[in-house]
Amino acid sequence: MSTAISPTAYNYKVVRQFAVMTVIWGVIGMGLGVFIASQLVWPELNFGLEWTTFGRLRPLHTNAVIFAFGGCALMATSLYVVQRTSQVRLISDSLASFVFWGWQAVIVAAVITLPLGFTSSKEYAELEWPIDILLGIVWVAYAVLFFGTIVKRKPKHIYVGNWFYGAFILVTAMLHIVNSAEMPVSMFKSYSMYSGATDAMIQWWYGHNAVGFFLTTGFLGMMYYFVPKQAERPIYSYRLSIVHFWALITLYIWAGPHHLHYTALPDWAQSLGMAMSVILLAPSWGGMINGMMSLSGAWHKLRTDPILRFLVVSLAFYGMSTFEGPMMAIKTVNALSHYTDWTIGHVHAGALGWVAMISIGSLYHLIPKVFGREQMHSVGLINAHFWLATIGTVLYIASMWVNGITQGLMWRAVNEDGTLTYSFVEALQASHPGYVVRAIGGGFFVLGMLLMAYNTYRTVRAAKPSEYDAAAMIPAGVAH
Repeated sequence: MSTAISPTAYNYKVVRQFAVMTVIWGVIGMGLGVFIASQLVWPELNFGLEWTTFGRLRPLHTNAVIFAFGGCALMATSLYVVQRTSQVRLISDSLASFVFWGWQAVIVAAVITLPLGFTSSKEYAELEWPIDILLGIVWVAYAVLFFGTIVKRKPKHIYVGNWFYGAFILVTAMLHIVNSAEMPVSMFKSYSMYSGATDAMIQWWYGHNAVGFFLTTGFLGMMYYFVPKQAERPIYSYRLSIVHFWALITLYIWAGPHHLHYTALPDWAQSLGMAMSVILLAPSWGGMINGMMSLSGAWHKLRTDPILRFLVVSLAFYGMSTFEGPMMAIKTVNALSHYTDWTIGHVHAGALGWVAMISIGSLYHLIPKVFGREQMHSVGLINAHFWLATIGTVLYIASMWVNGITQGLMWRAVNEDGTLTYSFVEALQASHPGYVVRAIGGGFFVLGMLLMAYNTYRTVRAAKPSEYDAAAMIPAGVAH
């Protein structure tokens, strides 16, 4: 086999690059999360420096996990899946290279600017205007690369996973461009184009749909490819997957106002957001059931296949967090949960349990394929990683649920004369044990990521360039 890339080969180079960076950014982003969680246990870990305070590092943690880890996972898998299901090579190798390096540049710019305090102060959209522009350019290039490849596809139909990836790409572009509209006043300072309640509404239209499209729809594209592949079973219901797709993208975009209950936002908008959030339970569970039922006839594989275990447990967490979200959107529940650690627990049930686990399972399937190996270096390490991730996630979310309900009840408690029963500091003291458990749970999860990094390193090191080329060859007339 020649080491020159064949014109009839897939472009696995960009997939390999994104896959490796997913693991690296996962370790960094989650390690940073454990560090700032530890700051809430031991405040001395601020070290008295302004750029290592919780307020500076928390947006760096969220950006690193969502856009660096999650973004690289989505790009690695989408560019792998779109080639395999379309049976064609990506339309442009140079464009693929630009998307990879451009995305890493955005992440590095975030790593530099956020600890220095350069921020637009919009949640999940903190990056200042020059980085926003670069991000927009890279994203449009990614869209051209993805949809251009679909246009060239050989099969007539477009596999359902690509519908989910496509919706995630298009809606994320729209969200970013609209919410990040800003007036620059200097190189690293800008002001939002919107003001007051309008600014809040547009921010949470963006903020919740960063969850809805970036962290849900894109990863459902991943689920619809990698769960059937790993289980070696067809998707349970193709018709259900289509209903799931259209219902999800129709409803999700309306859910943002549930972040703004009891604020200056008009009451009708709050109620509309609540109603749409509750209805959203149906398509969310439809997708979860479709993934789970794809294991019909293959449940016995869970005993021996830790990769499939990652994928299935991620679906269980997806089902749990998409029940919890609509429940927390109900105004009376929100009155107890909002601004408490319950919200943090809910976010991480989705982020660790769903997003990270589906990504980890998909990467364990994908990495050997694109490096021309039969399997990962060590199945035992994957098994250890699975238990560390599962136990870590459960410790994290359970401690935050207990903390959140404790905080909500303490803040609402009043004496007979109408004065508050507890001071804020007393609620903080009651939260301290939960913060200790949270830091331990996060530590478990990061330890699992370190095992994954070692396993990936050993797998990549054992591979040879000639095996890369052999793996990338497109079999004539074979569907994937």
